[in-house]
Amino acid sequence: MASSVETQTTDRKDRLASALDVNSSRAQAHRDALLALMHAMREQEAVIRSGGGAKAIASQHAKGRLTVRERLEILLDPGAEFLELGLWAAHEMYAEYGGAAAAGVVTGVGRVCGRLCMVIANDATVKAGAFFPMTAKKVLRAQTIALENRIPTLYLVDSAGVFLPLQEDVFPDTDDFGRVFRNNAVMSARGIPQITAIMGMCVAGGAYLPVMTDTILMTEGSGLFLAGPSLVQAAIGQKTDAEELGGAAMHAEISGTVDFREPDDRSCLLRLRALVDKLGDRCAASSKPVFSRTAYDAATDAPLYPADELYTLMNPAPGATSVYEMRAIIARLVDCSEFVEYKADFGRTLVCGYARIGGFAVGIVANQKTNQRTTVATGPQAGTQRIEVGGVIYTEAAQKAARFIMDCNQNLVPLIFLHDVNGFMVGKEAEWSGIIRAGAKMVSAVSNSVVPKISVIVGGSFGAGHYAMCGKAYDPRFVFAWPTARYAVMSGASAATTLAEVRARQLEREGRELTDADCASIREEIQASYDAQADPRYGAARLWIDAIVDPAQTRSALITALESCALNPEIPPFHPGILQT
Repeated sequence: MASSVETQTTDRKDRLASALDVNSSRAQAHRDALLALMHAMREQEAVIRSGGGAKAIASQHAKGRLTVRERLEILLDPGAEFLELGLWAAHEMYAEYGGAAAAGVVTGVGRVCGRLCMVIANDATVKAGAFFPMTAKKVLRAQTIALENRIPTLYLVDSAGVFLPLQEDVFPDTDDFGRVFRNNAVMSARGIPQITAIMGMCVAGGAYLPVMTDTILMTEGSGLFLAGPSLVQAAIGQKTDAEELGGAAMHAEISGTVDFREPDDRSCLLRLRALVDKLGDRCAASSKPVFSRTAYDAATDAPLYPADELYTLMNPAPGATSVYEMRAIIARLVDCSEFVEYKADFGRTLVCGYARIGGFAVGIVANQKTNQRTTVATGPQAGTQRIEVGGVIYTEAAQKAARFIMDCNQNLVPLIFLHDVNGFMVGKEAEWSGIIRAGAKMVSAVSNSVVPKISVIVGGSFGAGHYAMCGKAYDPRFVFAWPTARYAVMSGASAATTLAEVRARQLEREGRELTDADCASIREEIQASYDAQADPRYGAARLWIDAIVDPAQTRSALITALESCALNPEIPPFHPGILQT
């Protein structure tokens, strides 16, 4: 199954030639298991996309309004891909309040009149579009992506404001509701276009969002006010209806707050498209250096191998160990399956090299999952042969990756990280070789990297290896995960062994005598809990992951992400800081 992928030298020396046996029984078992998992996840996604359900959708239609998904169909270019971000946000959270599908807001990158835009759209079928804690975090993540990449941002507002039962978790902190308006101001100052279409309620603190953007559209029957009629009466004793207080006519004719007054959702969205069509392009006018992109043809520059062969590589079962050749993945992601490998014979548990994806030049840092034979350079075993375990970062691999990352920054080459990492090597030989120093060098290079970084978690992403491979804390522009991803401090099996032993000692100190069956039960309970938390759906619910992607759609997601990154041509100077040598 883990057959090799080698560099072809007879035709084009940098073209990867795959000898992957996709018809073996093992490959087919992996494919069947992964397709079953993806089918289950798609069914869950369909439920999430239905928002508040049939009754809430009917209520939205009864008001003469479209649902958020219907609005997106009109707004986005027909047939163009919409890279939805944060679909799984709040998954299996807030059960005591009936849940909050997709955190009650849809975010993603799509094309409007051919222009790549970030869309942030409230789903009024989910608790009237109210902001839960995860709603605020999801909006902030979308704004952060728009800020980093200079993506024009469109807000479709239909929200009752903060979800009051959880106000203490939505209101005050730096990653809470108020940060949304701060970001509106910062984005405006940086010249990032923002347009808001109000197509429902826009109440209380949320009323600042549209007014802090560049252009405001509003439909008849919508409301924009700091306090609704009931609160106004309670606060100052004044009686007024919603239309007189903050309707579209009032804001268009009297306050002058809105720029365009539209009769209904459809006309409002068509007007919004017309406005986007008139936007200029700061990036095109910039004289500053941008990332290399060659002319690209989707047919002739496609990888040589079918993308759905990626389904055969890994066993998706929790705790399963998958051994495979990482170049098999790279060969199915990069243009023409061409890959210029960097220091191919050194630090072999990390694969580094240059390629193009959608015509964009990229540097790839990827964990190698097959075991590697190498000669020990330093320490008590110097000069001897050893086997290096796939998925583990050794000293030489960390040194190679740090240098490669610095080279990419020097040459303005965006970085793609493909994660399937167990962590850094431990033990006497590793410590003697300077693993801590080498690991710190790699983490420092990732931390100070100024070119766009995109992470794809294809398998495990554990411990400090997750950090070194540009985990969420290291500012990747986008984080994608396959359904096979596992995301935790350590694997469920390792955690279960360690924590079960700790718990057993605790119980023994309390005077309990544990049988082998008791110990096994404790271990199974801990592993089940750990495996559930390592599932990519758990991470995506908490926005540690931007999107769970079909492996066969990874290339498409990367192209959209790279196109987004290219909108921001301003790359600061690279200063790596002090490196351990």
